[in-house]
Amino acid sequence: MSDNSAPLRDARWLDSGRVRGYALLLGLASLALMVNSYLKAMGADGTDFLAFWGAGHVTAAGDPAAAYNLAMQERVQTGTGSEGWFAFVNPPPFLFATAPFGLLPFPLAWIAWVAATYALFAWAGMRAFPKLWPIVLVFPGALIAAGHAQNGLLTGALLVAGVAFVDRRPLLAGAAIGALVIKPHLALLLPFWLAAGGRSRAFIAAGVTAISLVLASWLAFGTDTLRAYTESWAASAAIMQGTDPDFWLRMATLYGQLRLFVTAELAMAIQALVTVGLLVLTVLSWKRFGGDAAASGAFALAATALASPYLFNYDLPFLLLPVLWLVRQGLDHGFRPYEKLALVVLWLAPYATRAAALPLEINLMPLAAAALCIMVWTRGVAARTQP
Repeated sequence: MSDNSAPLRDARWLDSGRVRGYALLLGLASLALMVNSYLKAMGADGTDFLAFWGAGHVTAAGDPAAAYNLAMQERVQTGTGSEGWFAFVNPPPFLFATAPFGLLPFPLAWIAWVAATYALFAWAGMRAFPKLWPIVLVFPGALIAAGHAQNGLLTGALLVAGVAFVDRRPLLAGAAIGALVIKPHLALLLPFWLAAGGRSRAFIAAGVTAISLVLASWLAFGTDTLRAYTESWAASAAIMQGTDPDFWLRMATLYGQLRLFVTAELAMAIQALVTVGLLVLTVLSWKRFGGDAAASGAFALAATALASPYLFNYDLPFLLLPVLWLVRQGLDHGFRPYEKLALVVLWLAPYATRAAALPLEINLMPLAAAALCIMVWTRGVAARTQP
C-alpha cells in the first residue's frame, strides 16, 4: 500500500541536483530584484543606506560628529535627490566602515557597499560550509539585507565567522565577535557562550577587539563624536516609544510583535524572560551537546534571533549558520521526518516573513526563530549518540 505522505515526509525528490538548480534560478531572480532595489534606492523614497553614506560622507569630510546631527544628516542625505532620510544610530567604531564609502558618489557607494559586504558574507559562509556554497550564495536572509543595502551582511559575516572559526582560528573568531561593538545587541549571547565553553583565547580576543575599536574611534573621531553618539540615544528612544503598527510589523522580534497587542512594559518583561531563558540554554548547550562547538554555536545564533528585542529581517543573514548546520547534520546522519521541508521554510523565512508581515498584520519571524531553536536543540542532543 502506497504512503501518500512520503513525498512530504521524506522529500526524497529534493536531492542535491534539484537544490543546485533551484539555487541557480533563485540567484537569477535575485539579480533582477537587486536591480529593482537599486532603482528604488535612487528614487525619491531613498534607502536605509542613506544613513551609512551620510555618516561616512561627513566623516570623510572631517566632521564625524555630524554623523549624529539630525539636521545635518537631513541636508546631506536629501542632497542626493532623495525626499526621505534616515538617522544614523550606530556606535562611532562603525564610522571606520562607512567613511570609505562616503568618499564615493551615492549611486556608486550603494553598489560598492552591497558588493563588498556581500562578498565578506559569502566568504564567511563558504568557509563554514564549503560543500554547500550554492545555497550560501543565494540565502534569502542575505538578499533582504542586500536589497536594503543594510549592515546585516557585514554583521552576519562577523557572527558566522565568530562561531564557525572558534576552534580552528580562535583569535580571528574572537576578533569577529568583538567587532560587533558596531551593533552590540547582535552579540548579546556570545560572550556568555564563549565563557561557558571555555574558549578563553576567543573570549579575550573579543574583549580586546571591542575595547580597541572604541578607543580607536575616540582617538580618530574625538570626544565630540562620542558625546554626539550618546545624545543620539534620544532619537533611538523616540523610535522605540512610537505607536506606528507598521514599524512593529517590520521588526522581526518577539518584543516588536508583542507591542502590537500589549503595553511596552509588558512586552519588554516577556522579552526579558525569554532572553534570560535563551541565555541559560545557550550556556547549557555546551554540556547538552557534549562540548560540540559547532552544535552549540548553531544554537547560540538561532537563539540570538529570538533573544534580542531590536532586530529587523535584514539583520538575519547570520541564520545561515544554524540552518546549514542542520542541513549538514541531515546529510551526514539522515534527515528526520519532514525536516527537509522545514529547512526549506526556515531558509526562506527571513525574506518571506518580512514580505508577508504587512498583509498578515503580524511578522512570523519570531515563530520561525523559535522553531529553529527547537530543531537545533533536538539535533544537538541527538548528535551526542551518533557516530
